[in-house]
Amino acid sequence: MSNERRKYTMRRRAEKEQQTRQRITEAAVKLHGTIGPARTTISAVASEAGVQRATVYRHFPDEATLFAACSGHWAATHPPPDPTPWRTIRDPAARLKRGLFELYAFYRETEAMLENVTRDRPLVPAMEKPAAIMRAYFEAVAEALVAGRPERGDARRRARAAVGHAVSFPTWQSLVREHGLDDAEAVAMMAAMVEAAGRARR
Repeated sequence: MSNERRKYTMRRRAEKEQQTRQRITEAAVKLHGTIGPARTTISAVASEAGVQRATVYRHFPDEATLFAACSGHWAATHPPPDPTPWRTIRDPAARLKRGLFELYAFYRETEAMLENVTRDRPLVPAMEKPAAIMRAYFEAVAEALVAGRPERGDARRRARAAVGHAVSFPTWQSLVREHGLDDAEAVAMMAAMVEAAGRARR
């Protein structure tokens, strides 16, 4: 076999391996979004991807590597709102409403996956690293929405706690799914709660 032919064969093999890895990743993401991570078995992933179990293990030797690939793929196709531009909004109340509107729209778009992941996270140890990344993201979101607020001391602590509650996915689900508010009503209610928390007295 010529050198050029060998290079072509190796390149094609690498492309096929990458396509298989992508197919497995997409299959796992689909299952996580429908039945949830805790119910997603390697056999189910292999069946959904149209490969053998051994092929899944060749690409992903353990759950942690599979979850890392899944979370990276899902985040790339469903990017959460970037809190950085919110910091350019000088009025804290307007910044809070803008951030919540964008975040709640993201929750509405990705609700099925977020609900499954939230439910199953305590049951699947391999989800801890992706969960830590999400916790860091929500910390950055809350800090961006608190930055520049006028409260100080205990008032700021209460306002920060209220913002943390407002940006929580279960909070959105409670207001919208359980109590029938639309996103605009939920944003207005949470914005009012944050303002009240900053003014509250013991």
